[in-house]
Amino acid sequence: MLRTDAEIRQAVLRELKSDVGVVVESGMVTLTGTVDGWDKRLAALEAAHRVIGVLEVVNDLQVKGPGPVGRTDTEIARAVRRALERDLLVPDSRIRSTVSNGQVTLEGEVESWSHRDHAERAVRNLLGVRHVASSITIKPPKLLPADIRKAIREALERHADREAERIDLSVKDGRVSLSGIVHSWTERDAVVGAARGTPGVRTIEDHLQIRPLAV
Repeated sequence: MLRTDAEIRQAVLRELKSDVGVVVESGMVTLTGTVDGWDKRLAALEAAHRVIGVLEVVNDLQVKGPGPVGRTDTEIARAVRRALERDLLVPDSRIRSTVSNGQVTLEGEVESWSHRDHAERAVRNLLGVRHVASSITIKPPKLLPADIRKAIREALERHADREAERIDLSVKDGRVSLSGIVHSWTERDAVVGAARGTPGVRTIEDHLQIRPLAV
């Protein structure tokens, strides 16, 4: 039996364990209020997605932190560069950043989604950073579509084995299209994550359908 919006709301509130406003309509959750860090904003989003019955999440949480008043944009920019250089998984020489009013925009060209993800993680919790916007593009080494498809299948079997048999995928010019049925956002993230971590993948079209199991 599918959960009602009221039941989903209570489940989300229990999962969040914080004073965040939650509105639910037809399985779509909207989070409102303020948090004191970018990491807490992201954690709230991930917590909401974990709840069975949630189909979409709109994250309207605002970050209230020290911001540029406690740290200038110049100081933030220097901290961003140091963070990128310290992370051994980030090709820092290929990434440039712009800081304005505490918002960090990352640009550049890297070979894999993991490079882009690690760059975002390296800077999003720095003091004074209110938001991180990534315009980093993926330009993977050229591989045959059949090789990419095989690598994704192997990744699914390693990291999302329960979902692998329900997933259809196509590959063209580094663009991967995923379709099929998963039962939660956690399962969806496992499938998309397996594809994103595969060398040769440039972009992903996510057509996965989330159909929660009856409870």
